[in-house]
Amino acid sequence: MAFHPTALIDPAAKIDSSVEIGAYSVIGPNVTIGANTTIGPHVVIEGHTTIGRDNHIFQFASIGAAPQDKKYAGEPTQLIIGDGNTIREFVTINLGTVQDGGITRLGSHNWIMAYVHIAHDCQLGDNIILANNATLAGHVHLEDWVFLGGFTSVHQFCRIGAHAMTAFTAAVSQDVPPFVTAAGNRAAPAGINSEGLKRRGFSGDQIAAIKRGYRIVYRSGQPLEEAKLSLQQEEQNSPTAAPYLKQLREFIEASPRGIIR
Repeated sequence: MAFHPTALIDPAAKIDSSVEIGAYSVIGPNVTIGANTTIGPHVVIEGHTTIGRDNHIFQFASIGAAPQDKKYAGEPTQLIIGDGNTIREFVTINLGTVQDGGITRLGSHNWIMAYVHIAHDCQLGDNIILANNATLAGHVHLEDWVFLGGFTSVHQFCRIGAHAMTAFTAAVSQDVPPFVTAAGNRAAPAGINSEGLKRRGFSGDQIAAIKRGYRIVYRSGQPLEEAKLSLQQEEQNSPTAAPYLKQLREFIEASPRGIIR
């Protein structure tokens, strides 16, 4: 156990013996921290916060603070963070609220750059990259492998599908389907994240089929209901990419806010 002597650690906190905690950090009584996690100097971790193993939280981060929601009345809501995450300087991640499920959740193997804000009740999957100053309002859902460019802002209750990405300074006010690149203020579709798909091992045929799915939704001129039927047909025509086309179609069908279009 490597705790700097100036760190203020509540004796009720549950901290694995392999955790490192830097100078002047503050750890509250309802905090649990898993093995081999490193907490830098001047970090504050409070609230009912559970952090997994092998995370690295850099200096001046604020983890598990009360949500920025005027309805919050001190309820014992939670923040749950998985394994292998990198959380850089001045990141803020808030607890959930009882108006939602009561939990803010960050999955595993995510790369959270400096000055990112993750608000109450956000649900983030795995292998996500949030570039500097990306800002998530409350109740935002990010699926696995999402990349948000620097200074991206996401409106409350929006969802961003797996493998989607946003350009620098994008302002997202509706859902972004899987695989789609969003750019601008307000964010509009700008093709698919083909480079990201290549890096993750998608085949040329699969990427080409996803591009055809994108064109059906965004370039065919069909009303959205007709586009969904065309996507179903494309699933049958592209068996190797059918799961991804289905993923795209089902995300659109389940979108309560509507998708960027």
